[in-house]
Amino acid sequence: MEMKKFAVISGFLGAGKTTAMMALTRYCCEHGGKAAMISNDLGEGVMLADHKLAQLGGCRALQITDECICFCLDLLAERLEACFAEGCELVVSDIPGFGVGALEHVYHGLAGNCPGRFELAPFTVLIEPHHAKLLRLEQAGDMGTILDAQLKEADLIVLSKLDLPDEAERAEELAWLAQRYPQAEILPLSAATGEGLDRLALALREGKASLRHPDIDYDADDLQGAMGSLSEYYLQYRALVCCGDFDGNAYLRELAEAIRAAIGGAGFELPHGKLLAWGPEGDYGKADILGVDRPVELPQRFTRHCTDLAVLLNASAVCPDGTLDRLIGEAVKEISARYQLELTIFKKDHFGLGEQDE
Repeated sequence: MEMKKFAVISGFLGAGKTTAMMALTRYCCEHGGKAAMISNDLGEGVMLADHKLAQLGGCRALQITDECICFCLDLLAERLEACFAEGCELVVSDIPGFGVGALEHVYHGLAGNCPGRFELAPFTVLIEPHHAKLLRLEQAGDMGTILDAQLKEADLIVLSKLDLPDEAERAEELAWLAQRYPQAEILPLSAATGEGLDRLALALREGKASLRHPDIDYDADDLQGAMGSLSEYYLQYRALVCCGDFDGNAYLRELAEAIRAAIGGAGFELPHGKLLAWGPEGDYGKADILGVDRPVELPQRFTRHCTDLAVLLNASAVCPDGTLDRLIGEAVKEISARYQLELTIFKKDHFGLGEQDE
């Protein structure tokens, strides 16, 4: 019988879900299998930065936009069947926002609506060491409520980005996660170095979802309040230099820094922002914002100067969506003008996940 394994990769904003899914699909393809990934987000009719990044990185990649996979199971099943018809043995998908409730809606929904069509791999939640430490020390604030709910749903907890902390710190976080969430298997992972990819691939290929019903009050005021404070922002545009060329890496870094400073300076938080840009020749760069008090990262850099860029900007912020639109828009105009870039905006979408007042 052909294997048709499907896994949700959940986790908080900036946990490294996209990087992990890309590394995992490549690892499976390089070791005699075939795998694909689905990027899922709520923007209407947008191209997702994660989806484009996966394509540029050579992964078999699909996207589902406009709605969370929790509420479009028929469309999700169609995407899965298409992948399995092409010979994929494993398909992984992320989930927008915080993903709390995906175990109930996606896994139990597929088990009930599509019995026997797919094998459900362990429900997987990623957490990075920085967030694990904040949660352990009870310094995570509202984010801690969401992180705890996510981890209670997990069959498999992956401590990601292990190339960042020192050995003693990561050992401490792994031990604490195992003690705090005994229902889950705990695995370490560094998608950047490849450490742990073999164990993760094996766990998803050979493991099965428990289909538990964890004791989580999804309607609790603190959980709903934390999730409802988030706004989403999507922007797709073309940047063309008027003459000569420019440093695309410097442009992405300065733009990310300007967005981070603007949102933090206004008293809001930016748990995750992604800027992905690519040129006509296929060269591309990426900048990540992981919070207003953390340095901008450039995990992917251009190898040559640029003259013409397509840019995707996706951001999730604890900020009213109108204010978020204004702050990001001003930063894009300011930094682009500094580089003498002419902008053509193709798509913009922004909305709040809860009721907010300007």
